[in-house]
Amino acid sequence: MTHRERARTGDRRVPLPGHPDRPCPGRPDLPCSVRTPELVSIPVQGESAGGRAGNSAAGHAGIAAHHRLPGPWDGRNGEDDAAAIGRRPSWPLRSVGALLGCATALLGSLHFLLVGTALGPFLLWPLTRTSAFGVLMTGARRLAALERGRRSVFFGDRFPEHYKASDHKILRYLAVRSWTGLLCGIVIGLLAFGVVLAGVLVRGTAQGGVRWDELLTQVLLGAVLLFLDLQGLHSLAALDARTARECFGPSERELLRRRIRELATSRAAVVQAVDAERRRIERDLHDGIQQRLVALAMLLGRARRGRSPEQAEALLRQAHQESQDVLAELREVAWRVYPSALDSLGLEEALAGVSERCAVPVRTEYDVAGPLPQPVATAAYFVVSECVTNAAKHSGATAVSVRVELHGGMLVVRIQDNGRGGANPAGTGLSGLRSRVAALDGALHIDSPEGGPTTMTAELPCA
Repeated sequence: MTHRERARTGDRRVPLPGHPDRPCPGRPDLPCSVRTPELVSIPVQGESAGGRAGNSAAGHAGIAAHHRLPGPWDGRNGEDDAAAIGRRPSWPLRSVGALLGCATALLGSLHFLLVGTALGPFLLWPLTRTSAFGVLMTGARRLAALERGRRSVFFGDRFPEHYKASDHKILRYLAVRSWTGLLCGIVIGLLAFGVVLAGVLVRGTAQGGVRWDELLTQVLLGAVLLFLDLQGLHSLAALDARTARECFGPSERELLRRRIRELATSRAAVVQAVDAERRRIERDLHDGIQQRLVALAMLLGRARRGRSPEQAEALLRQAHQESQDVLAELREVAWRVYPSALDSLGLEEALAGVSERCAVPVRTEYDVAGPLPQPVATAAYFVVSECVTNAAKHSGATAVSVRVELHGGMLVVRIQDNGRGGANPAGTGLSGLRSRVAALDGALHIDSPEGGPTTMTAELPCA
């Protein structure tokens, strides 16, 4: 495990004091966040950790070669449209919820039996079908809201707040729920009846009215029936939970359709990103290096045509300095395309190079043991490079801190500056950063109040 703190102040490296963090509720290790919806990596013309967009380091390495296909929503994913199930409630609370489920199932059956039967003729007549269906759905939605509340309170389920189930989905759920709830009531009734019979058997045994062979037979039969009864309750409870998840959250088909749309969008965005990167490289070569090479050629030409040795020597010294500047700029362009230090030295040394080239002091803390997957290391490098560069250019920051660490198979990269804050999450640069991180199915958390400090946290899965 390595731990490095560096800061660049002139020619000396000293650690700098950090800045207080404002934790996000439920995640004390992360600031309040904005979830990343995109799925593509786009070379960013950066937005700082605290400012607006500007020219930044770019490259193709942020374009991921893999995506993770989501499974069906099961109420246990901690994402925006698949909120997590909280801590599992105690069994007495769940037992009360099961009993209430029997009552709500009876209400659903009565709703379909009474209201549905009364509205039957109107549902068959085309002129009144819409109005009758609206009346039927009014009660159905209330029953569905009651079921959703029951699952949340007594079973700890957390469903997507903004997800709205279709009318047909609600009707299918209530129809299944009515049967499963009534069956659950029957099973609970049989269990209660078995408890009464067990009490009668114990009383008869105590009074000597039951022989031991009869008692053994009754106990074995009761144990088998109890096992079957409990298995039935467990199966009905699992079916109830599954139908609730399918009604109050997106189904597997809906998730797959959404994923297909996202992948189709990402494919077009990747093509655009590659074209934009090629244009940027061409612009850097044409406007920078090409002009310097032209100036170098002119200096050499003047030195060759010079008549006095003193003038030729001065021009050659100037040409030599110009060649050194051209080489430095060429190395800078190559570094922005892809830092070779990532392959030869690793992410830690590459980030140290970012700190040394930054115009403001940067403290870098690297707490990762062993090598990282190449796409993850590349994305982490460009996130840090772009945030640090633009914090120095646009946020008015005088100090930047960078921390890289592993948390449960997730690489967490946090960049904080003491600039003026107010970064817009919807800005072009931050959108590009989100795209780069989301290409690896990661997340970008942004906390940038007016007046600062600005904190950006990128989470990149390493699995």
